[in-house]
Amino acid sequence: MAIKHEQKEKFDGLADDYDSYRPRYPRVLFETLLASLKHRKDLTLVDVGAGTGIALESMIEVLGRAHHYHAIDISSDMIDHGKRKFPDVNWHKGKAEDVLLGLESIDLIIAAQSFQWMDRPSLLSAIDRRLKVGGIFGVIQNNRYFEGSDFLDEYESLLERMSPGYSRYYRKFDFLQEMKESFGSKSNVTLHTHDWVMTIPSNAFIGMSRSSTQAQRAITAHGEAFINQLTDLITRYEKEGLLEIAYRSELFMYSK
Repeated sequence: MAIKHEQKEKFDGLADDYDSYRPRYPRVLFETLLASLKHRKDLTLVDVGAGTGIALESMIEVLGRAHHYHAIDISSDMIDHGKRKFPDVNWHKGKAEDVLLGLESIDLIIAAQSFQWMDRPSLLSAIDRRLKVGGIFGVIQNNRYFEGSDFLDEYESLLERMSPGYSRYYRKFDFLQEMKESFGSKSNVTLHTHDWVMTIPSNAFIGMSRSSTQAQRAITAHGEAFINQLTDLITRYEKEGLLEIAYRSELFMYSK
């Protein structure tokens, strides 16, 4: 899937909400991803589709700052916000596959929550060319676990009614198979999952929803009617102003 100009437009102007409300990724998955790198020095690490640097937060927390960090995104708004958080990171604007080919000898490349939007065959080809032997590529994403939550099941139904073209199964790509086909059927590609629950204030969920492309399409199509229905839904499920949001997070990991 090629990067669409629409994606850049949808995320421009949303950086503050995106950074404030988006859930962070489970520490346990970053420990798995970075285990073989924790005691190495002078690493080159690249976050593709970096947004405001949410994945960078965990990478730096686990590995420390004494490495060469790069972040790539197509949104100037996201990059500007990211630079304020991480001024020592090398920020690049452009398509990930194009920027990667300008870098050399990379130890780790990560795509967090962004892989679905990218031209994946081109990106995987660039990763294979620039990732050093012994290097790691990881795709990490948080998925709302609507199968185990009545609230999330109804939230997905609301999006499906009001967000044009949306389906709750929009992430049903076989990333594992795509990576094996690109890197070789005998390549070391694994999947790791982690189930967890985040408890947040109800208004924070509204902010998180507003920061998504799906909700932005619903707001464009229906205006405040979407927010009103979302508020009604939250009112039925919140307890003392709080919501429990169930997630199943996934890490697709390739070791070269």
